[in-house]
Amino acid sequence: MVFKRIMPCLLIKNKRLVKTKKFKNPSYIGDPINALKIYNEKEVDELVLLDINASKSNSNINFELITDFAAECFMPLAYGGGVKTLSDFKKLYRLGIEKVIVNTLIFDDSEVIKAAVHNYGSQSVIVSIDVTKNKNGKYEIHSHSKRKNRKPIEDFIKHTLSLGIGEIMLTSIDREGTWRGYDLELLDYVNKLVDIPLIANGGCGNINDLKNVLYGTNIQAAAIGSMAVYQKKDTGVLIKFPKREQIIVNE
Repeated sequence: MVFKRIMPCLLIKNKRLVKTKKFKNPSYIGDPINALKIYNEKEVDELVLLDINASKSNSNINFELITDFAAECFMPLAYGGGVKTLSDFKKLYRLGIEKVIVNTLIFDDSEVIKAAVHNYGSQSVIVSIDVTKNKNGKYEIHSHSKRKNRKPIEDFIKHTLSLGIGEIMLTSIDREGTWRGYDLELLDYVNKLVDIPLIANGGCGNINDLKNVLYGTNIQAAAIGSMAVYQKKDTGVLIKFPKREQIIVNE
């Protein structure tokens, strides 16, 4: 049986833990450090922390928060948000971040990403790609700062791979925060274009969604958002993580 990774994806805005729906209307969840302490007690494979305000507002990375977070985290930690320079990569790695996630940077200056891969290795850099389907049923790539890729998705993916990055986190904007399940069609489409691991993100609502994406496809990892911070859809906050034995499918 191949081991597949599952990771909570926590969204931060102004030092507060929030959750969005289709990248809109962030709802306050609580204190991110408290959430982290709970995840430390569970069998979490990795943790993803995204500052959703940093890229949109072109603000600097909150290194003080990252320092506190990394000091408390007992599992591999990936961070994204506001990464602009090679110096940002260097400082994040020194603070204990294992993987740096970039999104807007691939639109603004992808040479910085290539330099980071050269200096720190492909395994330490993840490109986050956010996708929506237009009225014509075609997939389009957007950035967190609401910039839109003008190239065909195949060309964008090819360029991304040319940078030497180790993983792609693929998010369906249309599914994010909806509890409707992962966009398996999108994941299958992109997975055929790449030769590196994909992290599925956006839409997970239950254990079956995780089983479907991890053991019904060739996807190597899955991120969970709403399912990790709510009891269930339209109910109260509950920081939780599924048990591995609930998800494993014997092959």
